[in-house]
Amino acid sequence: MMEEGVYGGGKAGAPFDPLTFLQRPQVILRAVTWLFSVVIFGCISSQGWIKDKTGTALCLYNDDSNACNYGVGISVIAFLASIGFIVGEYFFEQMSSVKTRKRYVMADMGFSALWSFLYFIGFCYLTNQWSNARTPLYGVNNMQAAIAFSFFSIFPWAGAAYLAFLRYRQGSDQAFAPSYEADPTNMGGYNSYPDATDPDGGYSQPPFAGQPPQPQSGMQQAPPY
Repeated sequence: MMEEGVYGGGKAGAPFDPLTFLQRPQVILRAVTWLFSVVIFGCISSQGWIKDKTGTALCLYNDDSNACNYGVGISVIAFLASIGFIVGEYFFEQMSSVKTRKRYVMADMGFSALWSFLYFIGFCYLTNQWSNARTPLYGVNNMQAAIAFSFFSIFPWAGAAYLAFLRYRQGSDQAFAPSYEADPTNMGGYNSYPDATDPDGGYSQPPFAGQPPQPQSGMQQAPPY
């Protein structure tokens, strides 16, 4: 069994509570990123393309097919990754190895930070291409919604990266914590040293110190008068 609290997780093998699992911040953020990814690639895929007179499909973002492909690409990967991390959160409590938990937390932190940055790039890219594009006859709301949700997606991915960082720091602090604790009952010094709590100098009185010396064997004791 694993100690409770390692890398922010509970004790391995603990019973699964669905309500507690759904209320965890990591799971809530993953559900939000999953929903936003569905909105983005759904908007672009459904009405992001138009065919010209020759039958060639043109992207509504200033006829830049790379803009549409970029928005759909990062959103599809975000969709799959969000599902994967939700499943990972379920199995995180079952991980009995500290190294396995550490790798998962590091992967979560790195991927979430990267996708937050990619969504920021996507928001700037799509906004720039849309501002230079001619206004289409249809699909305006979808294109603007994809831009808006690209901006919104920056924050839940950044939040997931921050929570993963807190987990990693907590696990690192526990890894380098001392393996011993001070004895709370040992508040004073040793009685055999002068600087201990004994006011007489710290040395305990030897046994039989108050008794008179006993006569040695073979010696006659003088009679009392």
